[in-house]
Amino acid sequence: MTIAVRESVVERPAGTAIIDCDIHNAFPSETSLHPYLSERWRQHADQFGARTYHGLSYPLASEHAARTDAWPPSGLKPGSDLGFMREQLLDRWGIEYGVLLPLLGSGKQLNLEWGGAMSRAINDWQVAEWLDPEPRFRSSIAVTYEAPDLAVEEIRRRANDRRFVQIQFEARTHEPLGRRKYWPIYEAACEYDLPVGMHFGAQGGWPITGVGHPSFYIEYHTGQSASFQDQVISLVTEGVFERFPNLKFVLIEGGFGWLPPLMWRLDRAYGKLKAEVPHLKRLPSEYIREHFWITTQPIEEPGSPAAFQRLLDDLGMNDRLMFSTDYPHWDFDAPDTAIPAGVPADVRRSIMAENARSLYRF
Repeated sequence: MTIAVRESVVERPAGTAIIDCDIHNAFPSETSLHPYLSERWRQHADQFGARTYHGLSYPLASEHAARTDAWPPSGLKPGSDLGFMREQLLDRWGIEYGVLLPLLGSGKQLNLEWGGAMSRAINDWQVAEWLDPEPRFRSSIAVTYEAPDLAVEEIRRRANDRRFVQIQFEARTHEPLGRRKYWPIYEAACEYDLPVGMHFGAQGGWPITGVGHPSFYIEYHTGQSASFQDQVISLVTEGVFERFPNLKFVLIEGGFGWLPPLMWRLDRAYGKLKAEVPHLKRLPSEYIREHFWITTQPIEEPGSPAAFQRLLDDLGMNDRLMFSTDYPHWDFDAPDTAIPAGVPADVRRSIMAENARSLYRF
């Protein structure tokens, strides 16, 4: 699916702000990080490069997963030309703030020291080439989440720059995120009052399904929501939110239609199996509704406005839904069509901007 560029600035309804919680900035070239790396790591990048779990993530017909009109006239890659992104996204849609999530691979590196160096360089690059020149942007702290000591070091280095509004994970980690291995990162997140933003993607070394590797991209793309479900279950049942009662998690680009039945199923299982998890003091659904926020893209679209309203009612998290476009990717959600008709005006305003404004303290 391709979204066409509009030819004029969008007129927003009076009083309606837009905050986009999922924008992807990219490197203009393979050497974009070099100015931000030490000589030792520049040599490593040139001689050895990245080492990750391999697998084609996107269809070849949509290079870089981009909408076809997101290629800048400059010839740079989609998401790498700040001027074009300003024009096509921020200015055209009147976006007040945009949250960057650089999907550049530092978190999934098998060479953890290189991943740490990448994270530092990515964050320096973001400051110099995105945050300083464009005040509407905020960003996510890239971390090597499989090496919590390195991740915490980078969080501490960045936390006082409040333009970094969250800590970035990807959904398919090497272990379930409730495991003790990741707890030092959550401790740092609470110390600095930073949410953890978990985005669609990465590999972790495992098939995307519990029954092996799928045949088609459509399976990969649709099946990512199962990874989000597994992570929510892990975080709740391992007692992460009892240990870190102020921890906030943002589920980014995983959908949310699956969340109400997951809460029902978890609550029912807890009623029969709570002796196994005595560290939990409340129903699983209570932890979920208190500690998780969700971005809208890719928003589920039932066949009728009434069905969508029923989904919102079942979810019970209207103060936790935050608008996102996923720019510049092929499944971009336009601000004027993303939220189905029939959603009350106050709920729409909360989703389009106010929930994000509260969470990220804009």
